Amino acid sequence: MGVASARAGRLAAAWTWVRARGGGFALEVLVNAVLPFVIYSLTDKQLGDVGALIASSVPPIGWSIVQFVRSRTVDALSLLVVAGIALSLLALWGGGGAKFLQLRENLVTGAIGLVFLGSVAIGRPLIYYLARAGMQRRGAAGELADFENLRDNAFFKRTMRVMTLVWGLGLVLRTAIAAVLVFTVSIPTYLAIHPILGYATMGALAGWTLLYARRAQAQGRARRAAAETEALRAGGAADGAA
Repeated sequence: MGVASARAGRLAAAWTWVRARGGGFALEVLVNAVLPFVIYSLTDKQLGDVGALIASSVPPIGWSIVQFVRSRTVDALSLLVVAGIALSLLALWGGGGAKFLQLRENLVTGAIGLVFLGSVAIGRPLIYYLARAGMQRRGAAGELADFENLRDNAFFKRTMRVMTLVWGLGLVLRTAIAAVLVFTVSIPTYLAIHPILGYATMGALAGWTLLYARRAQAQGRARRAAAETEALRAGGAADGAA
């Protein structure tokens, strides 16, 4: 009965997500995956590989710009989006053939991954600032205050470092796989596979982050409970000695 209830709860939660965000996700897939493939297929003969690739890049970049403008917020998350847009535009302006254009576009993801890794190296893990920005956008004042109070906690800092490292390595690995695809498959095949690789990578990283965060929260609660119990025992021992 408990397993059936849990399964029903997961299905209900999934259906709620689909009703609330399914349309937005479908539109995002249309803009970032379907349209680039269609545009390239329709313009390849007229514009050539490079011109068609540039044309196919317009919807995703335009989508990123629209999403940034709609957020009307300047925080760590929006700055990361702006950096991605700027790097994408720079990738389009470079010379070279189609393969080099595809590689430059993939270096955007790799560069962001290196930013994640670099933030760990300087002791300011980017996941912390992205999580805080998300809470600020949701207006979760209480949650944000609790989150910021943990900033100097050693276990919390280690959790933020691990999360940031995993995201950085995941994005760099995605870039490496995409670079291999550039030289091993045709451009239409690449345009069909690349979005799947992107969504699979982000889905895996997001899913891992959720599970890891829940585990870390459970461990944190256990540590606090153990510390409180130890403090009570120490206080009782001190009273007894007195």
